[in-house]
Amino acid sequence: MSSLSARLGLVQICLAGVLWGTGGLVLQIVRAITPMSVLTVSAYRMLIAAVVLLAVLALVGRLGDLRLDLRTVVVGVATGLYQALYFASVVAVGVTVSTVVSLGIAPAILLAGEAIASRQRPSGRQLVVLATALTGLVLASAYAGSGAGGDRPVTGVLLAIASGSAYALTTAVGRPLVQQRSPLLVTAGATGVGALALTPLALLGGGSLVSSSATVWAWLVYLGVATMALAYGLLYAGLRTTRSSAATVASLMEPVAASVAAAAVLGERLAAPAVAGVVLILVAVAGLA
Repeated sequence: MSSLSARLGLVQICLAGVLWGTGGLVLQIVRAITPMSVLTVSAYRMLIAAVVLLAVLALVGRLGDLRLDLRTVVVGVATGLYQALYFASVVAVGVTVSTVVSLGIAPAILLAGEAIASRQRPSGRQLVVLATALTGLVLASAYAGSGAGGDRPVTGVLLAIASGSAYALTTAVGRPLVQQRSPLLVTAGATGVGALALTPLALLGGGSLVSSSATVWAWLVYLGVATMALAYGLLYAGLRTTRSSAATVASLMEPVAASVAAAAVLGERLAAPAVAGVVLILVAVAGLA
């Protein structure tokens, strides 16, 4: 693998992180216009992404290469759960805390999983990074209700932790897949499965299923095309040519983008200890790279 390919992969994953970072903000905008539930928005996001990706596969003549084996199903279901739990966390606690907690805890989970799989204790440096991440998580969680954009901080943080766990699972299972298949095929298969998993839940979850607002549909298309189809395509393309820590780099870019977007558009502000927690999580994630 050339250094140029590795750098290109890193850029692709960073771009994916930036796109993901806008998702929570768009969710807030959509829910300010229409009473769609989090599950409904999540289902539309994955359904739109799946339709777009299947159309692309058909245009390039590779629709017949699509395979839905067990690993693809696991990645698809976990991806659907990750985004549904994340969006629910955004509603409960706000964009900034939900994003930082969710993406901050995922590298710690991956580190623990790798240690168990290899039957080797983490190095001293890895333990320091993990301790830093958990300290930041506690600070961000404890002060999540200090004007952070939501009125259920405990629920929001728990949902974000669950979301981060699902994200860690998609990364762990998805990375080996893209070593064997095209990123386009992996992304299309995963989003298709995710859409099938979320749609029944959305139908049972209550709330509005459609909207008369063209603005809402435009944002839903953005969520599906930009933050799902394009972002995950970039992630899986990048994971083919970079180290496993590349997913951590994407985790670093998403909360940064989400924090900037939430501060600029929604006016979300964090208390000083929560800001310190955010910084500690980002430092820890950077240390894993």
